[in-house]
Amino acid sequence: MGSGEILTRVTIWVAIAGYAAGVAAFALSRKRAGWEAAARLALTAGCAGLLAHVACAFHFYHGWSHGAAYLETARQTDVVFGLDWGGGLYFNYALLFGWFTDVAWWWTRGLESYRRRPWPVLAAWHGFMLFIIFNATVVFKSGPARWAGFCLCLGLCLVWWLGARDKLTGGQGGRSLTAAED
Repeated sequence: MGSGEILTRVTIWVAIAGYAAGVAAFALSRKRAGWEAAARLALTAGCAGLLAHVACAFHFYHGWSHGAAYLETARQTDVVFGLDWGGGLYFNYALLFGWFTDVAWWWTRGLESYRRRPWPVLAAWHGFMLFIIFNATVVFKSGPARWAGFCLCLGLCLVWWLGARDKLTGGQGGRSLTAAED
């Protein structure tokens, strides 16, 4: 395995780990400043990892050619699904744009604005992220990477569920705020 392949692989796992750590810290923060600061740094590091991954992939594999990247995406999609289509590359571009926008929002508009994002926007964004991570690590990989991706996706679902439960119950550990106190 050459240094280009190592850099390309390491940077995507940095991106995925940054996303997972950031989402977990933010979802479970219960508005604790230290956790939220760690979440922002992790999400920022993950986004930087994705930018580095894209740069490595285009440099080491595609000669900075969108056409070459499209053809390789089509080849991989054909191997997995029997469909010679490279359009999945545009999903990766959308991921890069969306993640950069998400991180920039938090840094430029502040935490309160970031917290107040509409629920449908949050659900769509994180659903899209899970879709991309699942496809990249489970559908298009095999062996240990596939199992790591599967466990990661399950873990993300658990974190989102716990975070949503805390939000709905006001951080009362599953107790409804409207429930009668004993």
